[in-house]
Amino acid sequence: MSLILDPPIRQEYEYTVAPPVLRAAGPRLPLVRRVWQQAWLRKLLILVLLAIAWEAVARWQANDLLLPGFVQTTEAFFQGIASGELLARVRITLAVLLQGYVAGIVAAFALTALAASTRIGRDLLETLTAMFNPLPAIALLPLALLWFGLGKASLLFVIVHAVLWPLALGASAGFQAVPETLRMAGRNYGLHGLRLVLHILVPAALPSILSGLKIGWAFAWRTLIAAELVFGTTNGQGGLGWYIFQNRNELYTDKVFAGLAAVILIGLLAENVVFRPLETITVRRWGMQGQV
Repeated sequence: MSLILDPPIRQEYEYTVAPPVLRAAGPRLPLVRRVWQQAWLRKLLILVLLAIAWEAVARWQANDLLLPGFVQTTEAFFQGIASGELLARVRITLAVLLQGYVAGIVAAFALTALAASTRIGRDLLETLTAMFNPLPAIALLPLALLWFGLGKASLLFVIVHAVLWPLALGASAGFQAVPETLRMAGRNYGLHGLRLVLHILVPAALPSILSGLKIGWAFAWRTLIAAELVFGTTNGQGGLGWYIFQNRNELYTDKVFAGLAAVILIGLLAENVVFRPLETITVRRWGMQGQV
């Protein structure tokens, strides 16, 4: 005789879930403190304080030839914009800068893609960056004038040199920091060579690439202004550096400071309108951690 044991029946219970208790909101911060937490307002305050200090030192100096005040420089800046002269100089400089910057990006990407794909490419990139990265771009200007003459080609040559090596170093460092698991995942999907670089390495190395782009932009901007200060004109048209140099020769110091202010403003616009949004998009799209 066999006994069949039925499994015990578990008694069911009914629980009443209590409604969630809402925590009381903390005390509201004072208006002044909430406003002070805005980064753009703090930076604006710093700029205002610098302008006040500049104007105070200029008035104490009392010599417009040596140091024009902030108000006088601002007037010269807006007069240059109203006459169209300053805008024309800026347009010429930016056109040359963008051409050289894009050419430098293309050359840097070609070198780093070759370095990421082959061993000989990596050795070539390491050798070239060790040789040419410490070399200031402006030091190549005499050779550029000898090879390409007095014109845009000489400017483009030194700009490409200024952009190429920091961007190639940044991208190469970013590629080397990509985890091996990502590379293996790409190979499992049949990605090799350039496709592996575009779909796996570039997204993973974007923070380093953006850092190289920012450094390359700064180097190219300074190199171009310095080159224009040396020989100034391209095809008979002077850029922003030539505008500064020419007004210095004519002792229009307020216009010199206006040209320098244009250089600074363009740098600020490039940082806050171009590179910072790119960093934000990188963090949101690929989840890269960085300082944004």
